[in-house]
Amino acid sequence: MSATRHRALGGGVNHVLDYLRRMQAENPSFFYAIQGDNDHTGGSIFWADATSRMNYAYFGDTVIFDTTYRTNRYRVPFASFTGLNHHGQPVLFGCALILNDSEASFAWLFQTWLHAMSDRRPISITTDPDRLIQMAVTQVLPETRLRFNRWSIFKETQEKLAHIYQSQPTFEIEFKKCVNETETINEFESSWVSLLERYFVMDNEWLQSMYNARQQWVPAYMRDTFFGDFSITERNIGLNSFFEGFVNASTTIQMLIKQYEKAVASWHEKELKSDYDTINTSPVLKTPSPMEKQAANLYTRRIFMKFQEELVETLANPATKIDDSGTVATYRVAKFGEEHKAHTVNFTSFEMKANCSCQMFEHSGIICRHILAVFRAKNVLTLPSQYVLKRWTRNAKIGDMQDEHATELPNNSRESLTDRSNTLRQEAIKYVEEGAKSIHIYKVAMDALQEALKKVSSAKNQSPVSAEDGALSNGRNQELHAAGDTETVACQSADEKEKKIRELTTELESINRRCEVYRSNLLAVLRDMEEQKLKLSVKVQNARLNLRE
Repeated sequence: MSATRHRALGGGVNHVLDYLRRMQAENPSFFYAIQGDNDHTGGSIFWADATSRMNYAYFGDTVIFDTTYRTNRYRVPFASFTGLNHHGQPVLFGCALILNDSEASFAWLFQTWLHAMSDRRPISITTDPDRLIQMAVTQVLPETRLRFNRWSIFKETQEKLAHIYQSQPTFEIEFKKCVNETETINEFESSWVSLLERYFVMDNEWLQSMYNARQQWVPAYMRDTFFGDFSITERNIGLNSFFEGFVNASTTIQMLIKQYEKAVASWHEKELKSDYDTINTSPVLKTPSPMEKQAANLYTRRIFMKFQEELVETLANPATKIDDSGTVATYRVAKFGEEHKAHTVNFTSFEMKANCSCQMFEHSGIICRHILAVFRAKNVLTLPSQYVLKRWTRNAKIGDMQDEHATELPNNSRESLTDRSNTLRQEAIKYVEEGAKSIHIYKVAMDALQEALKKVSSAKNQSPVSAEDGALSNGRNQELHAAGDTETVACQSADEKEKKIRELTTELESINRRCEVYRSNLLAVLRDMEEQKLKLSVKVQNARLNLRE
């Protein structure tokens, strides 16, 4: 970052640091770190609250690293790590102020973020096309699949080839079609050559550089890796969806924390609403299939709608057996009238396993219409468990945190304070769901919470703090050095027991707030039911009067 821009931040950086210190003092699971300041120009800053770290444990299979605000168009060099929750909504994994724009700074940032996430490496990561970021990811996350955001590449291509876009209006349409609509590598290669020859741009340096990097951004090369995309074009947008509308070009460093908290609260509220809608309302089923009913009870609402779309499409995509070796049967699946777009499905009856040439399940975690068509032909009535990713289900944040994908994620076997916090939090979620089922149960649940708070306070003077609690507070209470020139800034409290009590108290307060949300939603549903009953009663009375007349 330029010295001019760094000076423009002024004392705002200290304002951010004061906030981070205060948050960590209130909750030991809050993590933050500062890069070493050896050159006196200021090091980058990273932070992640307890909720971000917990969310990563459940949804950290694919990550988006957004550096949109790093450009000079914005006043704050703000960056974020995000992902997708079980509703397909943006979920936060951590934030940073990039005050030192170098490869070493990005390497430090990824190492520090990975440390805060218990060294669990994601399967895939999406970033803007940037050489420094690419080198840092390759260094810190060598086994993670790197993808460049297509929206950024399309935008930069429009700038680099402005003369072609102006003189040849159809080029942009055909360029995007070549990238987005080709399903196989051979199809893309052929379409790319044809495009360049048709517009006489075979020697264009920018297009050649993009072609050389095609394995990092062209969908045809990425289909075998999980990115959580529901369609090829769905994520063809900017990366800053979590903070969009909250952080913009006029946001100053002094305003950043307030806007950050607003964004976190807003998305938390949206997740609560989606949880409520999933649990308390039933989707309209479109087929008599037992599999559809099973999926409606397993998936969150948005994910079920996507599954339902695929299931309904099987009616127009018949499966035709073209080969059978005895153990593996091969099917050709194509939509009526579109036989030239057929897909191939290999199905093993004994293991109830199938794989499709479209690779939708590998890429999105949602089973495709082609495999479902084969299941229909083979009279498979329920969805095999291996085709239900827990991360897309309504129980995604309940139970053990475990990886569902083939990639092994390293984990610390010792139970840490964060692990215990996560366990308590998930038990609390189950408690809330049970406690909000009726007004009577709600009152009982609230009384039990108050009693639990008293017991926790009483335990404060009875249970000694173990040495592990001091050592495993995510590195919060000790300095962390990364790449030889970094240090973690952590506030060491004199009273670990007080910290634990404050953390548990905060958890209970959060549960109380969540109970209130469920209670409000429940009361609204009850009021609506009463209104419907009243309307129905009036209709019945009117009908009776009409019969008498």
